[in-house]
Amino acid sequence: MSRFKPPTKEQSQLLPPFQALPDAAIIVPVTEAEFAQARTELLAQSALGFDTESKPLFHVAQVDTGPHVVQLATPQRAWILQLHHPQALALAREVLGHPGICKVGFGLDNDQSSLPRRLGAELAHIVDLDRVFKRHGYGASTGVRAAVALVLGQNFQKSKKQSTSNWSLPRLSEGQLRYAANDAHGPAVVYAALPAWEAAQPVAAPARAPRAARAAAPAPAMVKAKAAPRPAAPAGGAERRPRVAALFQAPSRKSVD
Repeated sequence: MSRFKPPTKEQSQLLPPFQALPDAAIIVPVTEAEFAQARTELLAQSALGFDTESKPLFHVAQVDTGPHVVQLATPQRAWILQLHHPQALALAREVLGHPGICKVGFGLDNDQSSLPRRLGAELAHIVDLDRVFKRHGYGASTGVRAAVALVLGQNFQKSKKQSTSNWSLPRLSEGQLRYAANDAHGPAVVYAALPAWEAAQPVAAPARAPRAARAAAPAPAMVKAKAAPRPAAPAGGAERRPRVAALFQAPSRKSVD
């Protein structure tokens, strides 16, 4: 059971707004030169915020062809890679499989199972920040909104309308691009501020040592019972003793004729 509760949505709304990226810092590579520049910048990073977007499924007969978008970000910039583009797919595969670049995000279990199939390669050095907050006594799914409130003291807003929009479109709307960039930018900023936040957290109480087994009580000392006092001999005669059969009485010798 978690020891702490993260801020609620209502509590987060009382905080100053999260500083989202300006449109000029959101990169959607399309040309050869743009992909080359994006590759140079992404491979130079030691850590990147990471998330994906997929076209929503509204009934069981629909085939899941996602994820359709991979977004990667630093605290200063974000790159939106639309995977229908072969060069975007190749770049996402290279960055997400790079063991020297830490990719951080929230709720990444589904991505770690679906992306290898979509990319045709395994992922490397993925860090789900939900597990970091769980170590500090929060629940298993803190999420980016509550994490931004805890670490940055800011309100991270997410548009439900954009989250359920069609992410397989060849051209995304400005609202979709801002939403996708925000979802990778938030984890990147939280991760950069995490060491200072963790250093300020109370040290968890050490686990109580198991109680030592209680020593067995010493056996009670054997006390020789006092013999009951002998009844006094009747007056005027010798003491009458009860006849007791001998348990180990030696056998009598037979008389020799």
